This record gives sequence, structure tokens and C-alpha cells, in this order.
Amino acid sequence: MGRVNLFVSVLLMLSAISLVTARYQARQLFVELDRSRAQSRELDIRWRQLQLDRAELARNAHVDKVAREELRMRAIVPDRTIYINQSATPAADAQGVAR
Repeated sequence: MGRVNLFVSVLLMLSAISLVTARYQARQLFVELDRSRAQSRELDIRWRQLQLDRAELARNAHVDKVAREELRMRAIVPDRTIYINQSATPAADAQGVAR
């Protein structure tokens, strides 16, 4: 009878240890899940902010401002425009160069 009690006691202790271990692991997984969700929210907010920044930088007014201020570009004026005339057929150009 004593051996049976000892055996049942050992099984009970192993079961209790297993239960505590399983609950600890579940708690750790829950904490990791919560951290992952928070990181996902932060990344989503950052992605939306980047999309807004990209839209702002692509606006015509911003591009025009950068072209004028940083690149020092000016508007096109007819008296400073150079026109280059091309012949109608590329084959004529090749014959003209070969001569």
C-alpha cells in the first residue's frame, strides 16, 4: 500500500510541476503576443506616416519649390529656348554621316 501511495504522490507532483510550467509558458507567449501587436501598431503608424510624407513630397508645389530654390531652375522663356531640327527618317541621317 505504501508503494502505491508513493507512486500516486510522485505522479501528483509531476502533474503539478507540469501544470505550473504550462501556465508559465502560456503567460510568456501572451506577453510576446502583446509585444508583437504593439510593434505591429507602431509599424502601421510609421507606414501611414511614410505614405503621407511621400504624397507631400510628390505634390507639384513641392517639386516646383525644390526646383526653384535648391536646383535654381527657372521657368522656360521663348528667347532662351534652343530648338533642334531632326530629319524625318533615321536612314537619311545614316547616309548623310557615311558620305
